[in-house]
Amino acid sequence: MSTAALRSTNRLNRSVVTRLCDLLSSSFHEDALARWMIPDERLRAELLPGFFKVFVELSAAYDGVLMTPDGDAVLLFLPPGAEPDEAALDEAFAGLLGEHMDALRSIIRLQAQHHPEEPPHYYVSFGAARPGRQKGGLISGLAGDLLARADANGSGVYTEASSPGGEAAGRRAGFRRLGVEIVLPDGGPALRPMWRDPR
Repeated sequence: MSTAALRSTNRLNRSVVTRLCDLLSSSFHEDALARWMIPDERLRAELLPGFFKVFVELSAAYDGVLMTPDGDAVLLFLPPGAEPDEAALDEAFAGLLGEHMDALRSIIRLQAQHHPEEPPHYYVSFGAARPGRQKGGLISGLAGDLLARADANGSGVYTEASSPGGEAAGRRAGFRRLGVEIVLPDGGPALRPMWRDPR
C-alpha cells in the first residue's frame, strides 16, 4: 500500500486539515469516549471538528501525520521526545469545549497516570478510515509504516484502544495490554493501554 507522511505543518494546507478533521469527527462521533465527553449528539457533531483540529496540528508539528494519498485514512502520533505545550493545549481545548472541558481534563489526567515514562516511544493518539473503507486495510497500512519507523529506531509504540475492535486491531499489529484499563468516572467507558516492543 502506498502511504504518504505529511512532514510539517506547512504541508497541511487548510483543505487537508478540514478533510482530516471531518474524517476523524465522523469516525469518532459514536465512540464511547466522545459520547462520554460530549453527551449531546448535536453538540458533539459541532465540537468534534475543532477538537480534532488541535490534534491534527499538534501531530503535524512533530511530523506525526500519516495519511493515504486520497485522504481516506489517517493516523496521528507523536514521536519519542515530543514535548507539547500542555498549558497552550489546555487553553485551546477550553476555548473549544467550554463546559465539557472538565470531562476532557479527567481523560487527560487519567491517561497521564497510566502513560509509560520509559523507554522512549511513539504515541499513537488517533486513527480513522472513511466510512465504507473501514476494513480495507488502510489503517493497517499506515500503522505498518509507523511500526517500521519505530523498529528502525529501536523504539516502542504506545496507544490506548477505546473499543474492543481497536484492541483487536492492535493485537494483530503486535501490541499487548499494558497494565490495567483506564476507567473514566461516573460510569464512563474504559481505555485499554497497549504497548508494542521494537522488532
